[in-house]
Amino acid sequence: MDRVSSSMKQVSNPLPKVLSRRAGGGGLEAERESFERAQTVSINKAINAQEVAVKEKHARTCILGTHHEKGAQTFWSVVNRLPLSGNAVLCWKFCHVFHKLLRDGHSNVLKDSLRYKNELSDMSRMWGHLSEGYGQLCSIYLKLLRTKMEFHTKNPRFPGNLQMSDRQLDEAGENDVNNFFQLTVEMFDYLECELNLFQTVFSSLDMSRSVSVTATGQCRLAPLIQVILDCSHLYDYTVKLLFKLHSCLPADTLQGHRDRFLEQFRKLKDLFYRSSNLQYFKRLIQIPQLPENPPNFLRASALSEHISPVVVIPAEAPSPDSEPTTDLVEMDTASQSLFDNKFDDIFGSSLSSDPFNFSSQNGMNKDDKDRLIEQLYGEIAALKEELESFKAESARGMVQLRGRASELEAELAEQRHLKQQAQDESEFLRTELEELKKQREDTEKAQRSLTEIERRAQANEQRYGKLKEKYSELVQNHADLLRKNAEVTKQVTVARQAQGDVEREKKELEDSFQRVSEQAQRKSQEQAEVLDTLKRELAASKQELQVLQGTLESSTQVGVQQSTRIAGLEQERDSLSRAAERHGEEMTALRAELQQLQDTLRREQESSKRELETLQAQLRDKESEERARQQHLAEEQFALLQGTAREAEQMVQDALSRLEDPTHIGCTGSADCLLSRTLAASECVVRLQEAHGKYLSNHAAVGSLLPCLALFAHLISDTLMQGSATSHVAPMEPADRLLEMCKQCGSEAVSYLRALQDPGTAEGADCSPVTTCLGQISAIGEELRPRGLDIKQEELGDLVDKEMAATAAAIETASARIEEMLSKARAGDTGVKLEVNERILGSCTGLMQAIHILVLASKDLQREIVESGRGAASPKEFYAKNSRWTEGLISASKAVGWGATVMVDAADLVVQGKGTFEELMVCSREIAASTAQLVAASKVKADKDSANLCKLQQASRGVNQATAGVVASTKAGKSQVEEKDSMDFSSMTLTQIKRQEMDSQVRVLELENQLQKERQKLGELRKKHYELAGVAEGWEEDAAE
Repeated sequence: MDRVSSSMKQVSNPLPKVLSRRAGGGGLEAERESFERAQTVSINKAINAQEVAVKEKHARTCILGTHHEKGAQTFWSVVNRLPLSGNAVLCWKFCHVFHKLLRDGHSNVLKDSLRYKNELSDMSRMWGHLSEGYGQLCSIYLKLLRTKMEFHTKNPRFPGNLQMSDRQLDEAGENDVNNFFQLTVEMFDYLECELNLFQTVFSSLDMSRSVSVTATGQCRLAPLIQVILDCSHLYDYTVKLLFKLHSCLPADTLQGHRDRFLEQFRKLKDLFYRSSNLQYFKRLIQIPQLPENPPNFLRASALSEHISPVVVIPAEAPSPDSEPTTDLVEMDTASQSLFDNKFDDIFGSSLSSDPFNFSSQNGMNKDDKDRLIEQLYGEIAALKEELESFKAESARGMVQLRGRASELEAELAEQRHLKQQAQDESEFLRTELEELKKQREDTEKAQRSLTEIERRAQANEQRYGKLKEKYSELVQNHADLLRKNAEVTKQVTVARQAQGDVEREKKELEDSFQRVSEQAQRKSQEQAEVLDTLKRELAASKQELQVLQGTLESSTQVGVQQSTRIAGLEQERDSLSRAAERHGEEMTALRAELQQLQDTLRREQESSKRELETLQAQLRDKESEERARQQHLAEEQFALLQGTAREAEQMVQDALSRLEDPTHIGCTGSADCLLSRTLAASECVVRLQEAHGKYLSNHAAVGSLLPCLALFAHLISDTLMQGSATSHVAPMEPADRLLEMCKQCGSEAVSYLRALQDPGTAEGADCSPVTTCLGQISAIGEELRPRGLDIKQEELGDLVDKEMAATAAAIETASARIEEMLSKARAGDTGVKLEVNERILGSCTGLMQAIHILVLASKDLQREIVESGRGAASPKEFYAKNSRWTEGLISASKAVGWGATVMVDAADLVVQGKGTFEELMVCSREIAASTAQLVAASKVKADKDSANLCKLQQASRGVNQATAGVVASTKAGKSQVEEKDSMDFSSMTLTQIKRQEMDSQVRVLELENQLQKERQKLGELRKKHYELAGVAEGWEEDAAE
């Protein structure tokens, strides 16, 4: 026992060294193999053919694998072995996983995937040819992934998940407006691809049912989570870049950007709204809602109103059935050293002795050593499992913590954004409040000033009224005083005249007395002797003198009285003069005061006049600005009208040029479609005339004219193209008239649109000639409408039965002839020829049997249709009521019977060696086409759940398989016959070979020329066949006329 323990002590040191060397030698390869194995399993589980959504744990393992190997080599090595081109569901899930890797995987995933970009493009084009199922979805998703790769290649600053700060976004454009412009265009293209995938997925789902809770619906909806994450960031960056561009460039330059943004905004808002209502997304992602109205890029302050959409993905709780996730992060040096130390503590150090010295192990038998080694291996495996579980648990905790940190960062960013937005809004409201306060103060000041001016003007008017009244009173008093003064002056003048008269009379009397005295003295001496006479005369003179003295005394008294009166009048005049002077002084003072008030009033009136002139000048400026703005608006509206009319003219001109295009000759159309287009164009012309009239009465009503112009150009172009297509299948004379009328209609439309572009002729533009041309085109279309077969309606039922019976008889006859030819071939042919003829005739017999079954199934279905649809009417009445369907059946039956006869003739010629294999293949394909026509005519009125319809479809598939068998057997027989005529050039010289080569080239050219001529002939024959087969269309009578 002691010897065993001592042996174990000796073994405990070297054995771990041996094991560590073995583990160290193949550890990296084992770890690499384990990693590749785990990645292969996860990728195959994530990308499989089951129509269910990709599990998140498998996708997460693929993402961690790219971080572990710092690339996507393992992913692509596994994916290249998957049949992506053969299974649409597999390709769809590959796109989903690859999208997640581009978003959340290592940055080198893009570099490793660029070499497969052309393969993705080829695969996208391949899946684009399928219009059902996942074909179109895979094609559009592959285009999106290619666009994403190209975007990140051109813009390496953008990470795969598109999460960037505003500073990083500015650095991405390098402060160059051209870079920002180009970056915006690339983001528009990127977002357009995302929206196309969004809309295509929704259009492929039946929204009337709860598709989001089904596995198939979730398979299609799951990739949209990545699309929503990309769209939210692209929308946010596009808005910020557009605001930055509008701050540097004119608004007209960015009109295209704004239009494209508005279109994508409406689509994205609608898709976000529809996605948020799906139950599948409600538990996986929180979809943001876009604002009701798009941002106004013409207003710089609108940037503060923009809220970045934040998509929140709730943290996932680990499911109980989830597989343990292998942590693919490399172990650091500290953990490795810790593991080594723990290993040495358990098993001992390996540095003390030689690991290959087993001389001291003789005391220990082989079983003990094996048990010890197994025990050590078991403990190592347990430790590894414990370490792996610890690493897995750490990885899960790290992923959860990272997810929680991302959520908190998103919430923090949103709160910061809301805070900044609230601050900006508060600052904006504060600024607006200050402006409103200033405006209110200015308004109050202006109101107070206006009130003061009105009050002062009213007071001045009152004072002016009072002064005017006082002035009128003073003027009246002054006038009265002047009148009194004039009267007094007149009286003084009369008194002075009377006094002057008195003085003159007194002087005259004195003179007279003096003369008399002198005469008396002279006469006293001379007339002494006549004393008595003189005494008597003297007494008389004395008496007269006494009388004169009395008169003089009375006159003197009167003069005194007059003087007294004159003195009183002079005193009164003086008092009046003094009163007049006082009144004059008062008048002067009042006039001075009045002049002062008038000056004050004049100054106030001048200031008011200046203010009024200023206001009137401002009003005139505003009116001139308004007139200029209206003129500019009218010019812009007319320019818009000119641009629309110019584009419409180009559209009509393009349609006119395509009328002469040789490549358009192959396009055909029906008269009914032409009439519908002509009717729509005529109605549009009527609406255009009404809109033009409104525009002439009010030029601001250009908004109703522009849509009418665009629709007018579109419908006229469509009418011209439809008229040209109809003329290609119409008789010559109506076709020429129709084509000429289409050209005239296009010319009239171009003339009308050119008249709208000229301001001088816009009011006189008239589109009535276009209406006339459309009416004539409608008349020609009515002539070309189908008139039906020249068969009485009551004969249609009998004719259907006859044609179906004739078809069955023709098929039976053809089968009998083929059996007869087969018997002759077996009797007369041998070898290869017999083998070929038996194979061809056998396939023809199978085709006839399949056609016979198809005809019987068609008759049963036809009988069921008649019984279910005629009601109380007879079968003939039902056929007459549905004449067009009946005519289709008759035509299809005739085609089947004729095809069977022609194919039998062709087979007979081939068996006899007189015909060609190609003729037989063409006949078999023609009869297959005729049977397809019969199937289509039979099932057009059938119930989709009908058992006879299923039999008819199975019979149709049998005919197609039999036709393919005829073609295959014919090709095989042809190749078998041609093998006998193998060419041998061994005996030919160089000159002969050169000669044969030249002859072959000449023959090739001749055959190519003949091929071209035959193709032209085939085209003409098909056209003529279309005309002759158009009896139901009524063109045969027109051709005969």
